[in-house]
Amino acid sequence: MEVTSELITKWFSAWTKDLLTNKAYLDELDTPIGDSDHGTNMARGAEAIQNVLADNEGEDVQKLMKKIAMAVLTKVSGASGAIYGTAFLQMSQKTELTDMIDSGVAGIQRRGQAELGDKTLLDVWIPAADLLKEDTLTVSKIEQDVVSTKMMPAKKGRAKFVGDAAIGHIDPGAVSSGYLFKDLIKEING
Repeated sequence: MEVTSELITKWFSAWTKDLLTNKAYLDELDTPIGDSDHGTNMARGAEAIQNVLADNEGEDVQKLMKKIAMAVLTKVSGASGAIYGTAFLQMSQKTELTDMIDSGVAGIQRRGQAELGDKTLLDVWIPAADLLKEDTLTVSKIEQDVVSTKMMPAKKGRAKFVGDAAIGHIDPGAVSSGYLFKDLIKEING
């Protein structure tokens, strides 16, 4: 599926609203296993993305995604800014949806040195990429992948420093990524 600027605008508008609405929840998820600021950081990024979208004057997909990436890289502190910014920057090099998501996954893996099962946002991105190719990605499957991080030991990120205490907590990056992919499915399905 070729991605249009209109799809990006609708998709990222929906995602930023979810991030802003759930800021406190994302911070709460990050409290036992991180710095308690995932929601706050992502809200800052959401506002920066909304500014990019408001100023968009019919730019092509690649330029729009690059502006989104740069907004995230410059406004979101901590690992989230680097990880999401890198993913979106890699996505800006493609225009076909599955290629975009694959590029985002590759960028995240290079930046974070993480894999599936490490209790990171990749536990949502990798299955979403695979299911998207099969045209079987659904909101319920995304939710299952998000919840699957709860019982995983953390092998990467701040959560790995709390050891086994991370088990029993959903990864906040998986949740924010879950919003991203649920909003994509909603926009694709109209």
